[in-house]
Amino acid sequence: MVQQVTQGIRISVKTEFDGTFCKNRKVQYAFAYTITIENQSKDTVQLTSRCWKIKDSLNKTQIVEGEGVIGEKPILKPGERHSYTSGCLLVSPFGAMKGYYNMVNFSTTRKFRVSIPLFNLSAPFSIN
Repeated sequence: MVQQVTQGIRISVKTEFDGTFCKNRKVQYAFAYTITIENQSKDTVQLTSRCWKIKDSLNKTQIVEGEGVIGEKPILKPGERHSYTSGCLLVSPFGAMKGYYNMVNFSTTRKFRVSIPLFNLSAPFSIN
């Protein structure tokens, strides 16, 4: 598990290889990741949007931006946590992801960015 704390918000990431399949006559490697966002600050916060940088071992980089996470914009009071699982497809059995969440502090109305730490994606059959 990979973890990082930014301005009192802890991000924890677990990954899992979900298998391979063919799409458009190319092999695709499916990965799932579970993110837990924990509010360790003294203020209530809300996640408003996210940005991902996804890179595979063939140096193909994909940027994914959008509102919320899996259709939600969770509000976290102090001590609360929110977990969700999502996934990505790579054209190689290895890759990595990192990014950030845009959040707002309800007490101050200040917007801030929370880093999502770099985490690796790897198909277990490819590891030496």
